[in-house]
Amino acid sequence: MILCPMPRTILVVDDDPHIRQLLVFALDKAGLGAIEAGDGEEALALAAAQGPDLVVLDINMPRMDGLEVCRRLRAAGQTPILFLSSRDDEIDRVLGIELGADDYVVKPFSPREVVARVMAILRRTSAHAPAVEEGRALGHGRLRLDLEGWQAFWDGEEVALTVTEFSILRLLASMPTRVFSREAIIDRLHGPGFAVTDRTIDSHVRNLRAKFARAGGGDLIETRAGIGYRLGPCTGA
Repeated sequence: MILCPMPRTILVVDDDPHIRQLLVFALDKAGLGAIEAGDGEEALALAAAQGPDLVVLDINMPRMDGLEVCRRLRAAGQTPILFLSSRDDEIDRVLGIELGADDYVVKPFSPREVVARVMAILRRTSAHAPAVEEGRALGHGRLRLDLEGWQAFWDGEEVALTVTEFSILRLLASMPTRVFSREAIIDRLHGPGFAVTDRTIDSHVRNLRAKFARAGGGDLIETRAGIGYRLGPCTGA
């Protein structure tokens, strides 16, 4: 197993102590520091106090479910979130992604799979991750991406994005004339064979469009029917 090159703290949130124990053990074995919470309120308190690098978050918890925890975490910042769901339901998964989660795993799962997905998300936020393009910034029309700061701007105003949203936009902006299939986007972000559905990519793109549309960027991403996506003119038309 590849160890994480930098010390990272992962917050594991699940009301099942057995699941927490399995994941904490697997994350520790991968060289990641893990802390745990048994409910949503404890998770929010730990997130505020310790600032984890990523949150592994169960959806179905009593009192405050994972979707509400995700909403509150997103209101406070852009910490990456990996959802755990006991329901193999596409609507639940897409809802979770639309709330701002970066990925999801459906129970029952292998702890190794969860660690692999955690590592994939961390690589996209790590300074050691290979960039898709050279340079410190990308610009196209009114869009500007600060590659070192992981920030996106429209007409100089920042548009808050999740890690996955920024990664998709960076990929499209690195080759603005190229149309990327959904499979190509998944391969560039996660590597070949990674189990992410086309529907998940569509959901992330829908989020990107909505966020930039509110800022005046309604032409951010173009859809090529039957092929995939490419960066739009970014003129605000």
